[in-house]
Amino acid sequence: MLFRTKISIRPRYNSIMNVDKRYYVAAAAVVLACGLLMILAVLGPGIYRLLSGSVAPRPDFDATLQALISGTAKATAQSPSGVQIVPPSTSPAAADGPTGHIVFTCQMFKDQGSEQICIMNADGTGKRRLTEENGFRHYYPSLAPDGTSAVYSQYREPNIFEIYEQNLTDGTVRRLTDRLGALNGPEISPDGESITFKRWTAASNEEQIWVMDRNGENQSRVFGGTGWDPTWSPDGTQILFASDMGGAVQLYTVKVAGSDAHRITDLPAIRGRSDWSPLGMITTYSGAAWHREIYIMQADGSGVRQVTPSGGNSQGPSFSPDGLWIAFTAYFDHLNDIHGCEIYIIQTDGTDLRRLTDNEYCDYQPRWGP
Repeated sequence: MLFRTKISIRPRYNSIMNVDKRYYVAAAAVVLACGLLMILAVLGPGIYRLLSGSVAPRPDFDATLQALISGTAKATAQSPSGVQIVPPSTSPAAADGPTGHIVFTCQMFKDQGSEQICIMNADGTGKRRLTEENGFRHYYPSLAPDGTSAVYSQYREPNIFEIYEQNLTDGTVRRLTDRLGALNGPEISPDGESITFKRWTAASNEEQIWVMDRNGENQSRVFGGTGWDPTWSPDGTQILFASDMGGAVQLYTVKVAGSDAHRITDLPAIRGRSDWSPLGMITTYSGAAWHREIYIMQADGSGVRQVTPSGGNSQGPSFSPDGLWIAFTAYFDHLNDIHGCEIYIIQTDGTDLRRLTDNEYCDYQPRWGP
């Protein structure tokens, strides 16, 4: 008996199609998942920062991004020595730049006998002259702890320099001394109550550290040794100064009451100007003529290290109010030119060197304040 058998291939065909569909769906899912992972890998950190706010973008990235958006991106200006120049019309990004003001001696007439006192913002903008008497020498300025006034030394007559204080709001000036001698380097104490300064007279022919009340009264010598370029400790209980009373010029500290004067440094060729930061660090400069450098150290003189790049004849340092920057005089761009000193700033770790002034005359003796 013959049987006819009807064979259907549709179930097998449907089975194969179902498998193929599942394969394609799975493959598409894998591709989609990989794409999502790649997108998260690229954008994830940025999304996290935007959501959490826990990590700030680098200031240089912010500046570049802003320049690209505004279409005003420009190449960073560089001096011949490679030092960044901050143009007078611009300032660094707030997150990247220092704050406060810097007062300094400006030799605008290229004559030491006619030096003036100038001030600028800590980013180099807003420069202006404070003193107005062209025929007299004004030098050694510093700012009050609250930033409302500046004190400085001004020539009066042979062997007599007086200390003056100028209100930075209304410009009023008052003389604090009266023929005490050749006085310079005045600096107001952290509490704003006293002023320390150097005194020299023809009769003694000796440089001495003195203090007086903020209004100029109760003038007195701090101790019996020699000294110059005084500056206060952050708590106002000690004075840091330079002296040759032990032979070579070194830095010393003494209590305001006059006791415990002792040497803290052992550097070659120190000249004087130094500063004591609110973080407890000390800065000074040392070296042979035209080969001077800025150094930083602990308050006891230990841990000395050079801050400035070699070759700029750097000198006269002053800490920023937060203790993270140093302002100083240098000749990076005009080495061996007696009119070539400019004001620079640098971070205390030796990075981010910037030039703030750019004149045909010497700007020096910077002192930083609020």
